[in-house]
Amino acid sequence: MKFNFITLFPNIIEGYFRDSILKRAIDNNLIEIDFFNPRDYTTNKHNKVDDAKIGGGAGMLMSIQPIEDAIGAVGDSKIIFLTPVAKPFRQVDAKRLAKEESVTFVCGRYEGFDERLIEIYADEVFSIGDYILTGGELGAMVMCDAISRNVAGVLGNSQSLVEESFEDMALEAPSFTKPKKYKENCVVSEFLKGNHSKIASIKHWLSQYKTKYFRPDIYIHVKARDEK
Repeated sequence: MKFNFITLFPNIIEGYFRDSILKRAIDNNLIEIDFFNPRDYTTNKHNKVDDAKIGGGAGMLMSIQPIEDAIGAVGDSKIIFLTPVAKPFRQVDAKRLAKEESVTFVCGRYEGFDERLIEIYADEVFSIGDYILTGGELGAMVMCDAISRNVAGVLGNSQSLVEESFEDMALEAPSFTKPKKYKENCVVSEFLKGNHSKIASIKHWLSQYKTKYFRPDIYIHVKARDEK
């Protein structure tokens, strides 16, 4: 699977893929990354990639032409714009997008994009949260990481995907490792007895309680599902 990043700052992103799981995925030809810098496609003599807002307002917007030409250079790919006004990116989106052959993230800077770029070129638009960042690069890295983990072969143990949070709507149950007792806090005793059906049952209820406590917004839907 190929990931393209349209960004003014490819160096911010590139380093993230030099270590750990995603580096191995690249070395094993499971994923590929490429960068397209709008500044390389600008046609004005000063290499400007931004301009003032029509109608006034603080800050500058990214110009249409360099972004448009960078998108044109990518080729056949699903085009995703990152903007804080978009729908939230979820695990279900990560799993769905992992089935694509190519995904391109268009990373904004300054005060964002000319809206017409989104209207004409965006296949999907996402936000990673209700807050403002200085650019779209961090959001693109978050999405790329989440999508990559769902590409076949990227994780050494595919079972890891099954047991994660959000796979059945609820949050993942707590996990423990050695030592069995740490600062007067002990591992759940049943986890030490090897009764896997009992452990699974306990993990189910711990998952429910954790979801109810940390994410009551999600728990409403989990509870409604289980009551059907």
